[in-house]
Amino acid sequence: MNDDLRFDGLLPLAQPYTTAPFNYSGTETISLSVFAASDPDNAIVDWVLIELRDEVDPTLIVGRRAALVQRDGDVVGTSSVAIANVAAGSYHVAVRHRNHLGAMTALPLALSATPTGVDFTTGALQTYGSDACKTIGTRHALWAGNALHDKHLRYTGSGNDRDLVLVRIGGVVPTNVVFNVYTVEDVNLDSDVKYTGPFNDRDPILVNIGGAVPTAQRFEQLP
Repeated sequence: MNDDLRFDGLLPLAQPYTTAPFNYSGTETISLSVFAASDPDNAIVDWVLIELRDEVDPTLIVGRRAALVQRDGDVVGTSSVAIANVAAGSYHVAVRHRNHLGAMTALPLALSATPTGVDFTTGALQTYGSDACKTIGTRHALWAGNALHDKHLRYTGSGNDRDLVLVRIGGVVPTNVVFNVYTVEDVNLDSDVKYTGPFNDRDPILVNIGGAVPTAQRFEQLP
Protein backbone atom coordinates (compact mmCIF):
# COMPACT_ATOMS: atom_id res chain seq x y z
CA MET A 1 0.00 0.00 0.00
CA ASN A 2 1.62 3.22 -1.14
CA ASP A 3 0.40 6.79 -1.17
CA ASP A 4 2.15 7.93 -4.35
CA LEU A 5 -1.08 9.32 -5.81
CA ARG A 6 -1.54 11.45 -2.71
CA PHE A 7 2.11 12.52 -2.63
CA ASP A 8 1.96 13.60 -6.27
CA GLY A 9 -1.25 15.56 -5.73
CA LEU A 10 -3.31 13.44 -8.10
CA LEU A 11 -6.13 12.16 -5.91
CA PRO A 12 -9.44 13.81 -6.82
CA LEU A 13 -11.40 15.74 -4.22
CA ALA A 14 -14.67 14.17 -5.47
CA GLN A 15 -15.46 10.46 -5.63
CA PRO A 16 -14.37 8.92 -8.98
CA TYR A 17 -17.05 6.23 -9.43
CA THR A 18 -19.56 8.11 -11.58
CA THR A 19 -18.92 6.15 -14.79
CA ALA A 20 -19.58 2.54 -15.84
CA PRO A 21 -19.46 -0.08 -14.46
CA PHE A 22 -20.04 1.66 -11.11
CA ASN A 23 -22.47 4.41 -12.20
CA TYR A 24 -22.51 5.82 -8.71
CA SER A 25 -24.17 9.22 -8.31
CA GLY A 26 -22.94 10.02 -4.81
CA THR A 27 -21.74 13.54 -4.11
CA GLU A 28 -18.95 12.68 -1.66
CA THR A 29 -16.15 15.23 -1.63
CA ILE A 30 -13.29 15.92 0.72
CA SER A 31 -11.12 18.91 1.52
CA LEU A 32 -7.50 19.08 0.44
CA SER A 33 -6.43 19.00 4.09
CA VAL A 34 -7.43 15.31 4.27
CA PHE A 35 -4.40 14.54 2.12
CA ALA A 36 -2.04 16.25 4.54
CA ALA A 37 -1.47 13.07 6.57
CA SER A 38 1.75 11.45 5.36
CA ASP A 39 2.50 8.83 8.03
CA PRO A 40 2.75 5.14 7.06
CA ASP A 41 -0.64 4.31 8.59
CA ASN A 42 -3.01 7.15 7.81
CA ALA A 43 -1.81 8.52 4.47
CA ILE A 44 -4.57 8.18 1.87
CA VAL A 45 -4.04 5.66 -0.94
CA ASP A 46 -7.21 6.17 -3.02
CA TRP A 47 -10.99 6.19 -3.09
CA VAL A 48 -12.96 2.94 -2.75
CA LEU A 49 -16.66 2.17 -3.08
CA ILE A 50 -18.48 0.41 -0.24
CA GLU A 51 -21.75 -1.42 -0.99
CA LEU A 52 -24.41 -2.96 1.22
CA ARG A 53 -26.18 -5.84 -0.50
CA ASP A 54 -29.41 -7.60 0.28
CA GLU A 55 -29.29 -10.35 2.91
CA VAL A 56 -31.15 -12.87 0.73
CA ASP A 57 -30.25 -11.71 -2.78
CA PRO A 58 -26.73 -10.22 -2.76
CA THR A 59 -27.08 -9.13 -6.38
CA LEU A 60 -29.29 -6.32 -5.06
CA ILE A 61 -27.38 -3.23 -3.92
CA VAL A 62 -29.34 -1.41 -1.21
CA GLY A 63 -26.81 1.27 -0.31
CA ARG A 64 -23.45 2.65 -1.41
CA ARG A 65 -20.88 5.11 -0.19
CA ALA A 66 -17.52 6.23 -1.55
CA ALA A 67 -14.79 6.34 1.09
CA LEU A 68 -11.00 6.53 1.39
CA VAL A 69 -8.53 3.74 2.02
CA GLN A 70 -5.42 4.47 4.07
CA ARG A 71 -1.99 2.85 3.83
CA ASP A 72 -2.70 0.54 6.77
CA GLY A 73 -5.86 -0.71 5.03
CA ASP A 74 -8.41 1.23 7.06
CA VAL A 75 -11.37 2.51 5.06
CA VAL A 76 -12.63 5.81 6.43
CA GLY A 77 -15.25 8.47 5.83
CA THR A 78 -15.18 11.41 8.17
CA SER A 79 -14.45 8.75 10.79
CA SER A 80 -16.46 5.57 10.31
CA VAL A 81 -18.24 5.03 6.97
CA ALA A 82 -21.94 5.84 7.28
CA ILE A 83 -24.34 4.82 4.51
CA ALA A 84 -27.47 6.96 4.48
CA ASN A 85 -31.08 5.87 3.92
CA VAL A 86 -30.51 2.21 4.79
CA ALA A 87 -32.41 0.70 7.71
CA ALA A 88 -30.64 -1.28 10.41
CA GLY A 89 -30.52 -4.94 9.44
CA SER A 90 -28.33 -7.67 8.01
CA TYR A 91 -26.40 -7.01 4.82
CA HIS A 92 -23.52 -8.37 2.78
CA VAL A 93 -20.70 -5.80 2.65
CA ALA A 94 -18.74 -5.38 -0.58
CA VAL A 95 -15.60 -3.35 -1.30
CA ARG A 96 -14.81 -2.24 -4.85
CA HIS A 97 -11.98 -0.25 -6.42
CA ARG A 98 -11.58 1.32 -9.84
CA ASN A 99 -8.90 -1.11 -11.10
CA HIS A 100 -9.10 -4.04 -8.68
CA LEU A 101 -11.52 -6.96 -8.44
CA GLY A 102 -14.12 -6.39 -5.75
CA ALA A 103 -14.79 -8.66 -2.76
CA MET A 104 -17.80 -9.24 -0.52
CA THR A 105 -18.56 -10.88 2.80
CA ALA A 106 -19.87 -14.42 2.38
CA LEU A 107 -22.39 -13.97 5.17
CA PRO A 108 -24.68 -11.03 5.91
CA LEU A 109 -23.62 -8.91 8.87
CA ALA A 110 -25.88 -7.23 11.40
CA LEU A 111 -25.43 -3.47 10.91
CA SER A 112 -26.94 -0.47 12.65
CA ALA A 113 -26.18 3.14 13.51
CA THR A 114 -23.50 1.83 15.88
CA PRO A 115 -20.27 1.37 13.88
CA THR A 116 -19.31 -2.25 13.15
CA GLY A 117 -15.78 -3.26 12.20
CA VAL A 118 -15.48 -5.39 9.04
CA ASP A 119 -11.91 -6.54 8.45
CA PHE A 120 -11.29 -7.96 4.97
CA THR A 121 -7.53 -8.13 5.60
CA THR A 122 -7.62 -11.23 7.83
CA GLY A 123 -8.51 -14.80 7.04
CA ALA A 124 -11.06 -14.71 9.85
CA LEU A 125 -13.59 -13.00 7.57
CA GLN A 126 -15.13 -15.41 5.09
CA THR A 127 -15.52 -13.86 1.64
CA TYR A 128 -18.08 -14.69 -1.01
CA GLY A 129 -17.01 -17.12 -3.72
CA SER A 130 -13.60 -18.71 -4.12
CA ASP A 131 -10.22 -17.01 -3.69
CA ALA A 132 -11.83 -13.57 -3.66
CA CYS A 133 -8.79 -11.87 -2.13
CA LYS A 134 -5.05 -12.09 -2.65
CA THR A 135 -2.91 -13.14 0.32
CA ILE A 136 0.20 -11.03 0.84
CA GLY A 137 2.07 -12.32 3.85
CA THR A 138 -0.61 -12.55 6.52
CA ARG A 139 -2.87 -9.89 5.00
CA HIS A 140 -5.60 -10.14 2.40
CA ALA A 141 -6.01 -7.55 -0.36
CA LEU A 142 -8.05 -6.98 -3.50
CA TRP A 143 -6.67 -8.41 -6.74
CA ALA A 144 -5.08 -5.63 -8.84
CA GLY A 145 -5.12 -5.26 -12.61
CA ASN A 146 -8.72 -4.78 -13.70
CA ALA A 147 -7.93 -1.91 -16.06
CA LEU A 148 -10.82 -2.78 -18.38
CA HIS A 149 -13.45 -2.32 -15.65
CA ASP A 150 -15.01 -5.74 -16.14
CA LYS A 151 -15.24 -8.83 -13.93
CA HIS A 152 -12.02 -10.52 -15.08
CA LEU A 153 -8.26 -10.21 -15.02
CA ARG A 154 -6.91 -11.17 -18.43
CA TYR A 155 -3.34 -10.92 -19.70
CA THR A 156 -3.96 -11.96 -23.29
CA GLY A 157 -6.83 -12.57 -25.69
CA SER A 158 -10.00 -10.60 -26.28
CA GLY A 159 -10.79 -8.00 -23.65
CA ASN A 160 -7.48 -8.30 -21.81
CA ASP A 161 -6.20 -5.72 -19.33
CA ARG A 162 -2.57 -5.69 -20.50
CA ASP A 163 -3.30 -4.04 -23.86
CA LEU A 164 -4.85 -1.04 -22.15
CA VAL A 165 -1.52 -0.34 -20.46
CA LEU A 166 0.26 -0.41 -23.83
CA VAL A 167 -2.37 1.81 -25.45
CA ARG A 168 -2.14 4.31 -22.58
CA ILE A 169 1.60 4.83 -23.20
CA GLY A 170 1.08 5.33 -26.94
CA GLY A 171 0.64 1.81 -28.31
CA VAL A 172 3.92 1.63 -30.26
CA VAL A 173 7.04 2.07 -28.11
CA PRO A 174 6.80 -0.31 -25.12
CA THR A 175 9.42 1.60 -23.13
CA ASN A 176 7.39 4.81 -23.11
CA VAL A 177 6.17 6.04 -19.71
CA VAL A 178 3.22 8.28 -18.88
CA PHE A 179 4.06 10.19 -15.70
CA ASN A 180 1.90 11.70 -12.97
CA VAL A 181 -1.57 10.49 -13.93
CA TYR A 182 -4.66 9.26 -12.10
CA THR A 183 -5.87 6.51 -14.41
CA VAL A 184 -7.02 2.88 -14.29
CA GLU A 185 -4.04 1.73 -16.35
CA ASP A 186 -1.80 2.60 -13.40
CA VAL A 187 -2.25 -0.87 -11.91
CA ASN A 188 0.25 -0.46 -9.05
CA LEU A 189 -1.01 3.05 -8.15
CA ASP A 190 2.43 4.68 -8.30
CA SER A 191 1.12 7.55 -10.49
CA ASP A 192 3.02 6.37 -13.61
CA VAL A 193 1.93 4.03 -16.41
CA LYS A 194 4.70 1.69 -17.60
CA TYR A 195 4.52 -1.34 -19.88
CA THR A 196 8.03 -2.64 -19.30
CA GLY A 197 10.94 -2.16 -16.90
CA PRO A 198 10.96 -1.88 -13.11
CA PHE A 199 7.61 -1.23 -11.41
CA ASN A 200 5.67 -1.67 -14.63
CA ASP A 201 1.90 -2.12 -14.70
CA ARG A 202 1.84 -5.15 -17.00
CA ASP A 203 3.57 -7.69 -14.74
CA PRO A 204 1.11 -7.44 -11.81
CA ILE A 205 -1.67 -8.59 -14.15
CA LEU A 206 0.31 -11.69 -15.15
CA VAL A 207 1.24 -12.41 -11.54
CA ASN A 208 -2.36 -12.11 -10.39
CA ILE A 209 -3.72 -14.57 -12.95
CA GLY A 210 -1.17 -17.13 -11.77
CA GLY A 211 2.14 -16.01 -13.27
CA ALA A 212 2.75 -18.99 -15.54
CA VAL A 213 -0.04 -19.45 -18.08
CA PRO A 214 -0.72 -16.13 -19.88
CA THR A 215 -4.12 -17.31 -21.10
CA ALA A 216 -5.35 -17.95 -17.55
CA GLN A 217 -8.01 -15.67 -16.10
CA ARG A 218 -9.07 -14.54 -12.68
CA PHE A 219 -12.74 -13.82 -12.05
CA GLU A 220 -14.24 -11.32 -9.68
CA GLN A 221 -16.18 -13.01 -6.89
CA LEU A 222 -19.15 -10.65 -6.73
CA PRO A 223 -22.59 -12.04 -7.58
